[in-house]
Amino acid sequence: MKLVPYQSDDTDPETSELLLSLDEHLIKNIAATYLARASGDSMQGLGIFDQDLLIVDRAVDPVHGDIVIAALNGELTCKVIDTRESRLLSANDKYPPINISGYEDLLLEGVVIASVRYHRAL
Repeated sequence: MKLVPYQSDDTDPETSELLLSLDEHLIKNIAATYLARASGDSMQGLGIFDQDLLIVDRAVDPVHGDIVIAALNGELTCKVIDTRESRLLSANDKYPPINISGYEDLLLEGVVIASVRYHRAL
């Protein structure tokens, strides 16, 4: 793997230090954004692993194929929304699709904008 240095105009001219804010890159709607911790293996096919940090934006309207946080009968889950078939999909074949057309207690809690993986145990 080749590493490419981050290029930015945000360099302090006095110290030549890069002024990089992850908030500016990961959070567009600060008042509507929250962090969640992934649990389980149902989203591994899309690169979301157990204990990853999820950046979730409540201000973004979910569209077909988005990764969302949904509350089903009060239980939170992270899935791909299939608006065409009214389903929530896992990214792991071990888990079947969840038909959401019959859920009265479905609440979409936001769209997952990004995830952060830790490569060393916390």
